[in-house]
Amino acid sequence: MPFPPFVARALSSTLGGPHVRDRAARLDFSDAGHGYDGFGLHPDFVALGDTIAIPLYERYFRVLSYGSEHIPSTGPAVLAANHSGTIPIDGAMLWTDVLRHSNPPRVPRAVADYFVPSLPFVSTLFARCGVVGGSRGNTSALLEGGELLMIFPEGVPGIGKPFSKRYQLQDWRQGHCELAIRHRAPVVPVGIVGAEEQMPQLFRIPLPGPMPYLPIPATLIPLPVRYHIHYGAPIRLDLEHEPEEADDPEVVRRAALRVKAAVQDLIDRGRRERKGVFA
Repeated sequence: MPFPPFVARALSSTLGGPHVRDRAARLDFSDAGHGYDGFGLHPDFVALGDTIAIPLYERYFRVLSYGSEHIPSTGPAVLAANHSGTIPIDGAMLWTDVLRHSNPPRVPRAVADYFVPSLPFVSTLFARCGVVGGSRGNTSALLEGGELLMIFPEGVPGIGKPFSKRYQLQDWRQGHCELAIRHRAPVVPVGIVGAEEQMPQLFRIPLPGPMPYLPIPATLIPLPVRYHIHYGAPIRLDLEHEPEEADDPEVVRRAALRVKAAVQDLIDRGRRERKGVFA
């Protein structure tokens, strides 16, 4: 691990303030017997992640949240969101927003793309904050344990799309709906507006290693755009289908198209309602 929990605790206590510690203390945390849960999450690192996010969430991107009452307070659920921005700051802002606007606080278990767990240092820190590799075993176990999954069905094609295709949802993977039906979990659509303009991508260079490409953006650092995060009403696939219907490709396909349309509606509404890219 990058450093022991007591260091994370000291940093978050010193820099984050009482609200950060209170959120971490109220987490529904299941200790696997060695201070961490079965996937490596630790409350002190959640508090550290919360602390690190403060200047970005509150002052740089000035995140505004809408409809957070749709986040289930307990039980398994899937957050399905659009993905963009060249680098995955949108994932960090959504993670922070859920942590701050769920009651009691919930850590969304972000499902990472295949190459993230192989990244040195960063992968361990991510795991301590709740990120998991996107294997079927991981996601199934988390939903069976009543956890909240955070999934970006566009994956890398979403975050890496050119500026000319901003806010156009890319190929929408269907696995989140199969999981939701099989494990009786509602799907909460999420539309994130602002990230598309933070770091317009000029082109990218393919890489042979674990990362698929090196992005070449128009700016050296992300622009201080304003983030707007919109949560839609839960899509109750858990009530509409029996678990065995997760084996029916047509049922899963229709469900995924429904979620995609709901996310697109939230994006479109958010773009209409915002006053400007930086406002």
